[in-house]
Amino acid sequence: MGLSTTKGINPADLGFFSALASSGSLGAAARELGITTAAVSKRLALIEERLGLSLVNRTTRRMSLTPEGEVYLEHARKILGEIDAMESILWGSTETPKGLLRVNATLGFGRTQIAPLISEFVKKYPQVDIQLQLSVSPPPITDDLYDVCFRFGHPPDSRIIAKLIAPNRRILVASPNYLKQFGEPKTPNDLVKHNCIGIRQGDEAYGLWRFAKNKTRAKNESTEDVKIRGNLTTNDGEIAVNWALDHQGILLRAEWDVARYLKSGRLVHILTSYHTPDADIYAVFAQRHRTSARVNALIDFVSSALKP
Repeated sequence: MGLSTTKGINPADLGFFSALASSGSLGAAARELGITTAAVSKRLALIEERLGLSLVNRTTRRMSLTPEGEVYLEHARKILGEIDAMESILWGSTETPKGLLRVNATLGFGRTQIAPLISEFVKKYPQVDIQLQLSVSPPPITDDLYDVCFRFGHPPDSRIIAKLIAPNRRILVASPNYLKQFGEPKTPNDLVKHNCIGIRQGDEAYGLWRFAKNKTRAKNESTEDVKIRGNLTTNDGEIAVNWALDHQGILLRAEWDVARYLKSGRLVHILTSYHTPDADIYAVFAQRHRTSARVNALIDFVSSALKP
């Protein structure tokens, strides 16, 4: 039986169009939905025919939404979110997490921490399908490409929910060989005499390291800003850690990323009486997902696994 061409909105089309818009192209949507590009194009054409409106501007490589398509997408996602919320209310804690979860995380943290946990999660909840996308920087807050984003630092936006997953601090480290050759800094200002490994990530000010002496992290405490220098810079945290292991310089990095090397002695924690701004780990998701069983199950699972 073919799809109906009755005028109006078909509820079954909402999920299809949301997936299509998130994919960015007809071909990508076909791969995600497990159908041919021709089938995607045909279904889109039928939706537009029913509405009597054009929803998508098609080009050979990409597609973009028309103003009517933007309105259709906005309301489609709201409706899908309300359906999720209704299911959670109806079935409550008895609901088994199921369905698609689109997850985003930063490159290094996503690769070493989130990916293995997702593997364990789907063993526990086999009815959940997860698409994991890693990126150098967190996606824009207004983006609706993901259901859950794991990121560092509390996002300054009240339109979304940010749940603290685990505390996380940044520390200064260097290899014993580097410190033996160039000496160990005793104050933050000593860093200007050292080769410091730079990381360009997100919106953070590059090359400026901020320190405070008071470990109680009082709000009014004075800080000391140090403009670091060095001949190695990258946007990949794993590369930066490898450079530090190769005795190339001093690195400011999240504790989770260097903990195993501190334990083995390949890296040494320096300037231990000073602290830098924390990089606590948060799960970020839209308000409409607050009652989603699969979203909450994943967040609780990751939070439990990452507890100190």
